[in-house]
Amino acid sequence: MNLSKAEHQQYNRHLILDEINESGQLKLKQAKVLIIGAGGLGCPILQYLAAAGIGTIGIADHDTIDQSNLQRQILYNHDDLGKYKAKVAASKLSRLNPFITFEVHLKKVTIENAIELFSKYDIIVDGSDNFPTRYLVNDAAVLANKPVIFGSIFKFEGQISVFNYKNGPTYRCLYPTPPKPNEVPNCSEIGVLGVLPGIIGSLQANEVLKTILQLGDVLSGKILTYNALSSEQLIFKFKKNEAISIEKLEDNYDGFCGISKEITEITFQDYAINKQNYNVLDVRTHAERNDYYFESLHIPLNELEARLQEIPKNKNLLVYCKSGVRSKAAITILLNHKFSKKVVNLKDGLDKYN
Repeated sequence: MNLSKAEHQQYNRHLILDEINESGQLKLKQAKVLIIGAGGLGCPILQYLAAAGIGTIGIADHDTIDQSNLQRQILYNHDDLGKYKAKVAASKLSRLNPFITFEVHLKKVTIENAIELFSKYDIIVDGSDNFPTRYLVNDAAVLANKPVIFGSIFKFEGQISVFNYKNGPTYRCLYPTPPKPNEVPNCSEIGVLGVLPGIIGSLQANEVLKTILQLGDVLSGKILTYNALSSEQLIFKFKKNEAISIEKLEDNYDGFCGISKEITEITFQDYAINKQNYNVLDVRTHAERNDYYFESLHIPLNELEARLQEIPKNKNLLVYCKSGVRSKAAITILLNHKFSKKVVNLKDGLDKYN
Protein backbone atom coordinates (compact mmCIF):
# COMPACT_ATOMS: atom_id res chain seq x y z
CA MET A 1 0.00 0.00 0.00
CA ASN A 2 1.33 3.42 -1.00
CA LEU A 3 0.12 7.00 -0.85
CA SER A 4 -0.99 8.60 -4.10
CA LYS A 5 0.28 11.98 -5.26
CA ALA A 6 -3.02 13.53 -4.20
CA GLU A 7 -2.72 11.95 -0.76
CA HIS A 8 0.79 13.34 -0.43
CA GLN A 9 -0.70 16.79 -0.98
CA GLN A 10 -3.62 16.14 1.40
CA TYR A 11 -1.42 14.92 4.26
CA ASN A 12 1.64 17.13 3.66
CA ARG A 13 1.72 18.54 7.20
CA HIS A 14 1.80 15.02 8.62
CA LEU A 15 4.40 13.82 6.17
CA ILE A 16 6.88 16.54 7.07
CA LEU A 17 6.66 15.61 10.75
CA ASP A 18 9.62 13.34 11.48
CA GLU A 19 7.53 11.48 14.08
CA ILE A 20 4.88 10.56 11.47
CA ASN A 21 6.25 10.82 7.90
CA GLU A 22 5.01 8.44 5.20
CA SER A 23 5.25 5.27 7.28
CA GLY A 24 3.05 6.76 9.96
CA GLN A 25 0.54 8.06 7.44
CA LEU A 26 0.32 4.57 5.97
CA LYS A 27 -0.49 3.25 9.46
CA LEU A 28 -3.36 5.72 9.63
CA LYS A 29 -4.55 4.67 6.17
CA GLN A 30 -4.55 1.00 7.20
CA ALA A 31 -6.38 1.63 10.47
CA LYS A 32 -10.04 0.83 11.04
CA VAL A 33 -11.78 2.86 13.75
CA LEU A 34 -15.39 2.61 14.97
CA ILE A 35 -17.03 5.66 16.55
CA ILE A 36 -20.03 4.99 18.78
CA GLY A 37 -22.30 8.02 18.44
CA ALA A 38 -22.21 10.87 15.93
CA GLY A 39 -23.36 13.54 18.38
CA GLY A 40 -21.56 16.09 20.53
CA LEU A 41 -18.39 14.04 20.99
CA GLY A 42 -18.71 12.09 17.78
CA CYS A 43 -18.71 15.16 15.51
CA PRO A 44 -15.21 16.45 16.36
CA ILE A 45 -13.87 12.90 16.62
CA LEU A 46 -15.15 12.13 13.13
CA GLN A 47 -13.97 15.42 11.64
CA TYR A 48 -10.40 15.13 12.89
CA LEU A 49 -10.03 11.42 12.19
CA ALA A 50 -11.34 11.89 8.67
CA ALA A 51 -8.99 14.81 8.11
CA ALA A 52 -6.08 12.81 9.53
CA GLY A 53 -6.60 10.03 6.99
CA ILE A 54 -7.92 7.08 9.01
CA GLY A 55 -8.49 4.58 6.22
CA THR A 56 -11.78 3.09 7.40
CA ILE A 57 -14.14 4.90 9.75
CA GLY A 58 -17.25 3.17 11.08
CA ILE A 59 -20.11 5.26 12.48
CA ALA A 60 -22.65 3.54 14.73
CA ASP A 61 -25.62 5.82 15.39
CA HIS A 62 -29.35 5.40 14.77
CA ASP A 63 -30.35 8.92 15.86
CA THR A 64 -31.58 11.78 13.69
CA ILE A 65 -30.54 15.44 13.78
CA ASP A 66 -32.59 17.73 15.99
CA GLN A 67 -32.40 21.51 16.10
CA SER A 68 -31.20 21.38 19.70
CA ASN A 69 -28.11 19.48 18.47
CA LEU A 70 -26.83 22.42 16.42
CA GLN A 71 -25.56 24.36 19.46
CA ARG A 72 -22.63 21.94 19.73
CA GLN A 73 -22.75 19.41 16.87
CA ILE A 74 -21.24 21.75 14.31
CA LEU A 75 -20.92 19.14 11.60
CA TYR A 76 -24.66 19.63 10.94
CA ASN A 77 -26.90 22.54 9.90
CA HIS A 78 -30.59 23.39 9.46
CA ASP A 79 -30.75 21.63 6.09
CA ASP A 80 -29.87 18.38 7.89
CA LEU A 81 -32.73 18.39 10.43
CA GLY A 82 -34.55 15.08 10.61
CA LYS A 83 -31.83 13.18 8.72
CA TYR A 84 -29.72 10.37 10.16
CA LYS A 85 -26.57 11.72 11.81
CA ALA A 86 -24.38 8.87 10.61
CA LYS A 87 -25.44 9.26 6.97
CA VAL A 88 -25.01 13.04 6.98
CA ALA A 89 -21.63 12.79 8.70
CA ALA A 90 -20.34 10.21 6.23
CA SER A 91 -21.57 12.25 3.25
CA LYS A 92 -20.02 15.52 4.40
CA LEU A 93 -16.74 14.02 5.54
CA SER A 94 -16.35 12.10 2.27
CA ARG A 95 -16.12 15.51 0.63
CA LEU A 96 -13.48 16.56 3.17
CA ASN A 97 -11.42 13.45 2.46
CA PRO A 98 -12.31 11.31 -0.59
CA PHE A 99 -9.38 8.95 0.05
CA ILE A 100 -10.98 7.12 3.00
CA THR A 101 -13.92 4.75 3.48
CA PHE A 102 -16.95 5.26 5.71
CA GLU A 103 -19.07 2.39 7.03
CA VAL A 104 -22.45 3.56 8.32
CA HIS A 105 -24.23 1.44 10.94
CA LEU A 106 -27.75 2.80 11.47
CA LYS A 107 -28.36 0.69 14.53
CA LYS A 108 -28.06 0.74 18.26
CA VAL A 109 -25.11 -1.13 19.75
CA THR A 110 -26.63 -4.07 21.65
CA ILE A 111 -25.56 -7.27 23.36
CA GLU A 112 -26.60 -9.10 20.17
CA ASN A 113 -24.34 -7.18 17.77
CA ALA A 114 -21.56 -5.47 19.77
CA ILE A 115 -18.83 -8.13 19.74
CA GLU A 116 -19.32 -8.99 16.06
CA LEU A 117 -19.32 -5.30 15.13
CA PHE A 118 -16.24 -4.47 17.22
CA SER A 119 -14.28 -7.38 15.76
CA LYS A 120 -14.20 -5.59 12.38
CA TYR A 121 -12.25 -2.61 13.76
CA ASP A 122 -8.90 -1.91 15.42
CA ILE A 123 -10.05 0.76 17.88
CA ILE A 124 -13.42 1.63 19.41
CA VAL A 125 -14.19 5.26 20.28
CA ASP A 126 -16.97 5.73 22.82
CA GLY A 127 -18.95 8.93 22.24
CA SER A 128 -22.12 7.67 23.94
CA ASP A 129 -24.06 9.59 26.57
CA ASN A 130 -25.55 6.94 28.85
CA PHE A 131 -24.20 4.39 31.32
CA PRO A 132 -25.74 1.17 29.92
CA THR A 133 -24.02 1.83 26.58
CA ARG A 134 -20.69 2.72 28.23
CA TYR A 135 -20.60 -0.54 30.20
CA LEU A 136 -21.69 -2.53 27.15
CA VAL A 137 -19.01 -0.90 24.96
CA ASN A 138 -16.36 -1.58 27.60
CA ASP A 139 -17.29 -5.22 28.08
CA ALA A 140 -17.68 -6.00 24.38
CA ALA A 141 -14.33 -4.34 23.64
CA VAL A 142 -12.63 -6.46 26.30
CA LEU A 143 -14.14 -9.63 24.83
CA ALA A 144 -13.20 -8.53 21.30
CA ASN A 145 -9.74 -7.48 22.55
CA LYS A 146 -10.01 -3.89 21.31
CA PRO A 147 -8.90 -0.65 23.02
CA VAL A 148 -11.57 1.94 23.84
CA ILE A 149 -11.00 5.69 23.60
CA PHE A 150 -13.45 7.05 26.16
CA GLY A 151 -14.86 10.54 26.62
CA SER A 152 -17.70 12.05 28.64
CA ILE A 153 -19.08 15.53 29.24
CA PHE A 154 -21.16 17.15 31.98
CA LYS A 155 -22.14 20.85 31.91
CA PHE A 156 -18.67 22.49 31.92
CA GLU A 157 -16.46 19.46 32.58
CA GLY A 158 -15.16 16.53 30.59
CA GLN A 159 -13.15 13.35 30.99
CA ILE A 160 -10.95 11.31 28.63
CA SER A 161 -9.25 7.94 29.11
CA VAL A 162 -8.09 4.91 27.13
CA PHE A 163 -9.38 1.54 28.32
CA ASN A 164 -8.25 -2.03 27.61
CA TYR A 165 -5.06 -0.78 25.95
CA LYS A 166 -2.59 -3.68 25.83
CA ASN A 167 -4.68 -5.46 28.48
CA GLY A 168 -4.61 -2.35 30.68
CA PRO A 169 -7.32 -1.02 33.02
CA THR A 170 -10.90 -0.90 31.78
CA TYR A 171 -13.91 1.31 32.44
CA ARG A 172 -14.97 -1.07 35.21
CA CYS A 173 -11.64 -0.57 36.99
CA LEU A 174 -12.45 3.13 37.21
CA TYR A 175 -16.22 2.78 37.74
CA PRO A 176 -16.94 -0.72 39.14
CA THR A 177 -20.60 0.07 39.78
CA PRO A 178 -22.91 2.39 37.83
CA PRO A 179 -24.70 5.34 39.42
CA LYS A 180 -28.39 5.08 40.19
CA PRO A 181 -30.87 6.13 37.47
CA ASN A 182 -31.22 9.93 37.31
CA GLU A 183 -28.24 10.37 39.67
CA VAL A 184 -26.10 11.76 36.83
CA PRO A 185 -28.26 13.54 34.21
CA ASN A 186 -27.07 13.75 30.60
CA CYS A 187 -26.77 16.95 28.58
CA SER A 188 -30.37 16.67 27.34
CA GLU A 189 -31.51 17.16 30.91
CA ILE A 190 -28.88 19.43 32.45
CA GLY A 191 -27.29 21.24 29.49
CA VAL A 192 -23.70 21.52 28.26
CA LEU A 193 -21.44 24.37 27.15
CA GLY A 194 -21.39 24.19 23.37
CA VAL A 195 -17.60 24.18 22.92
CA LEU A 196 -16.96 21.48 25.55
CA PRO A 197 -17.70 18.42 23.36
CA GLY A 198 -15.43 19.96 20.72
CA ILE A 199 -12.57 20.09 23.21
CA ILE A 200 -13.14 16.62 24.65
CA GLY A 201 -13.86 15.03 21.27
CA SER A 202 -10.66 16.53 19.86
CA LEU A 203 -8.69 15.05 22.75
CA GLN A 204 -10.28 11.67 22.06
CA ALA A 205 -9.24 11.95 18.40
CA ASN A 206 -5.73 12.77 19.59
CA GLU A 207 -5.64 9.56 21.67
CA VAL A 208 -6.73 7.57 18.60
CA LEU A 209 -3.84 8.97 16.57
CA LYS A 210 -1.36 8.40 19.40
CA THR A 211 -2.57 4.82 19.76
CA ILE A 212 -2.22 4.04 16.05
CA LEU A 213 1.10 5.82 15.63
CA GLN A 214 2.51 4.68 18.99
CA LEU A 215 3.42 8.27 19.81
CA GLY A 216 3.61 9.95 23.19
CA ASP A 217 1.99 8.74 26.37
CA VAL A 218 -1.38 7.05 25.77
CA LEU A 219 -3.93 7.74 28.52
CA SER A 220 -4.07 4.13 29.68
CA GLY A 221 -4.46 3.83 33.45
CA LYS A 222 -5.03 7.59 33.53
CA ILE A 223 -8.05 9.84 33.30
CA LEU A 224 -7.72 13.40 32.10
CA THR A 225 -10.27 15.88 33.44
CA TYR A 226 -10.91 19.30 31.92
CA ASN A 227 -12.87 22.23 33.35
CA ALA A 228 -13.97 24.72 30.70
CA LEU A 229 -14.61 27.51 33.24
CA SER A 230 -11.19 27.43 34.90
CA SER A 231 -9.28 25.86 31.96
CA GLU A 232 -7.84 23.51 34.58
CA GLN A 233 -6.64 20.17 33.26
CA LEU A 234 -5.67 17.35 35.61
CA ILE A 235 -4.56 13.75 35.11
CA PHE A 236 -5.33 11.09 37.71
CA LYS A 237 -3.81 7.61 37.66
CA PHE A 238 -5.71 4.40 38.38
CA LYS A 239 -4.67 0.75 38.34
CA LYS A 240 -6.11 -2.34 36.75
CA ASN A 241 -8.40 -4.15 39.17
CA GLU A 242 -7.28 -7.76 38.85
CA ALA A 243 -10.36 -8.89 40.76
CA ILE A 244 -12.59 -7.78 37.90
CA SER A 245 -13.01 -10.43 35.22
CA ILE A 246 -15.16 -9.83 32.14
CA GLU A 247 -15.98 -13.22 30.65
CA LYS A 248 -19.34 -12.48 29.01
CA LEU A 249 -21.75 -9.64 28.40
CA GLU A 250 -24.44 -8.79 30.93
CA ASP A 251 -27.87 -10.14 30.06
CA ASN A 252 -29.38 -6.69 30.50
CA TYR A 253 -27.31 -3.50 30.76
CA ASP A 254 -30.32 -1.38 31.62
CA GLY A 255 -30.94 -3.68 34.56
CA PHE A 256 -27.26 -3.64 35.53
CA CYS A 257 -27.42 0.17 35.63
CA GLY A 258 -30.48 0.11 37.87
CA ILE A 259 -33.09 0.60 35.16
CA SER A 260 -35.88 -1.82 35.94
CA LYS A 261 -36.11 -5.07 33.97
CA GLU A 262 -39.88 -4.99 34.47
CA ILE A 263 -40.43 -2.26 31.89
CA THR A 264 -43.03 -2.96 29.21
CA GLU A 265 -42.69 -1.11 25.91
CA ILE A 266 -45.31 -0.29 23.30
CA THR A 267 -45.17 1.49 19.96
CA PHE A 268 -46.96 4.74 19.24
CA GLN A 269 -49.34 2.78 16.99
CA ASP A 270 -50.25 0.49 19.91
CA TYR A 271 -50.88 3.53 22.07
CA ALA A 272 -53.02 5.22 19.40
CA ILE A 273 -55.31 2.19 19.20
CA ASN A 274 -55.83 2.10 22.98
CA LYS A 275 -55.18 5.74 23.93
CA GLN A 276 -58.35 5.95 26.01
CA ASN A 277 -56.71 3.56 28.48
CA TYR A 278 -53.63 5.75 29.13
CA ASN A 279 -52.50 8.92 30.77
CA VAL A 280 -49.27 10.17 29.17
CA LEU A 281 -46.13 11.61 30.77
CA ASP A 282 -43.42 13.53 28.89
CA VAL A 283 -40.08 13.54 30.80
CA ARG A 284 -38.06 15.57 28.29
CA THR A 285 -36.68 19.05 28.97
CA HIS A 286 -38.69 22.26 28.55
CA ALA A 287 -36.73 23.12 25.39
CA GLU A 288 -37.46 19.74 23.81
CA ARG A 289 -41.16 20.05 24.60
CA ASN A 290 -41.30 23.50 23.03
CA ASP A 291 -40.13 21.95 19.76
CA TYR A 292 -42.94 19.36 19.56
CA TYR A 293 -45.04 17.05 21.72
CA PHE A 294 -48.30 15.17 21.83
CA GLU A 295 -50.92 15.71 24.50
CA SER A 296 -49.42 14.76 27.85
CA LEU A 297 -48.45 15.84 31.33
CA HIS A 298 -44.95 17.31 31.31
CA ILE A 299 -42.50 16.70 34.16
CA PRO A 300 -38.77 16.76 33.23
CA LEU A 301 -36.91 13.72 34.50
CA ASN A 302 -34.79 15.72 36.95
CA GLU A 303 -37.98 17.04 38.60
CA LEU A 304 -39.88 13.75 38.68
CA GLU A 305 -39.26 12.55 42.24
CA ALA A 306 -40.33 15.91 43.66
CA ARG A 307 -43.53 15.99 41.59
CA LEU A 308 -44.81 12.42 41.72
CA GLN A 309 -48.06 13.54 43.33
CA GLU A 310 -49.00 15.41 40.13
CA ILE A 311 -49.34 12.20 38.11
CA PRO A 312 -52.95 10.99 37.89
CA LYS A 313 -53.65 7.38 38.84
CA ASN A 314 -57.02 6.83 37.20
CA LYS A 315 -55.49 5.10 34.15
CA ASN A 316 -52.36 3.24 33.08
CA LEU A 317 -49.42 5.52 32.27
CA LEU A 318 -47.39 5.85 29.06
CA VAL A 319 -44.02 7.58 29.55
CA TYR A 320 -41.99 9.04 26.70
CA CYS A 321 -38.79 10.98 25.96
CA LYS A 322 -36.66 11.59 22.85
CA SER A 323 -35.15 8.11 22.44
CA GLY A 324 -36.65 5.92 25.18
CA VAL A 325 -33.66 6.03 27.57
CA ARG A 326 -34.77 8.74 30.01
CA SER A 327 -38.32 7.41 30.02
CA LYS A 328 -36.97 4.05 31.22
CA ALA A 329 -35.19 5.84 34.05
CA ALA A 330 -38.44 7.64 34.87
CA ILE A 331 -40.36 4.35 34.94
CA THR A 332 -37.75 2.88 37.28
CA ILE A 333 -38.33 5.78 39.65
CA LEU A 334 -42.11 5.26 39.45
CA LEU A 335 -41.77 1.53 40.10
CA ASN A 336 -39.45 2.16 43.05
CA HIS A 337 -42.12 4.44 44.50
CA LYS A 338 -44.78 1.71 44.02
CA PHE A 339 -46.81 3.61 41.43
CA SER A 340 -50.25 2.04 41.63
CA LYS A 341 -51.04 1.71 37.90
CA LYS A 342 -49.35 -0.12 35.06
CA VAL A 343 -46.57 1.98 33.50
CA VAL A 344 -45.28 1.45 29.93
CA ASN A 345 -42.48 2.99 27.89
CA LEU A 346 -42.82 4.47 24.39
CA LYS A 347 -40.51 2.16 22.45
CA ASP A 348 -37.48 4.01 20.97
CA GLY A 349 -38.88 7.39 22.04
CA LEU A 350 -40.84 10.13 20.37
CA ASP A 351 -38.27 10.93 17.67
CA LYS A 352 -38.95 7.63 15.93
CA TYR A 353 -42.53 8.70 15.29
CA ASN A 354 -42.05 12.43 14.69
